[in-house]
Amino acid sequence: VQLQASGGGLVQAGGSLRLSCAASGRTSSSYIMGWFRQAPGKEREFVASINVNGDSRSYADSVKGRFTNSKDNAKSTVYLQMNSLKPEDTAVYYCAAQESAYTWMILRDLRGFDFWGQGTLVTVSS
Repeated sequence: VQLQASGGGLVQAGGSLRLSCAASGRTSSSYIMGWFRQAPGKEREFVASINVNGDSRSYADSVKGRFTNSKDNAKSTVYLQMNSLKPEDTAVYYCAAQESAYTWMILRDLRGFDFWGQGTLVTVSS
């Protein structure tokens, strides 16, 4: 499966952005989807994950209550709605996918994902 992330940009603190991740290729398979981010000089970190069915989610504590992860399986697209953005949210955001036969499963470890998008830059100014 190929992943294409989009929607990044420059926003002021307190603003909102919505990231999209469109999947192509073997989209008939079932995938756990994840969002990760990497700030300059830092390691890539977990942001959010959503299960195959799109009815179970997990968030990093740093974004809980501000970010919402959703999935449209008919469009093979996942979204990350980011509200109340802070300067510390500035990073390159990556979407990731992992094929799974378990509809309940959530992944938070980047090592669990086989497929990655190219990343989209989010810059939050203070």
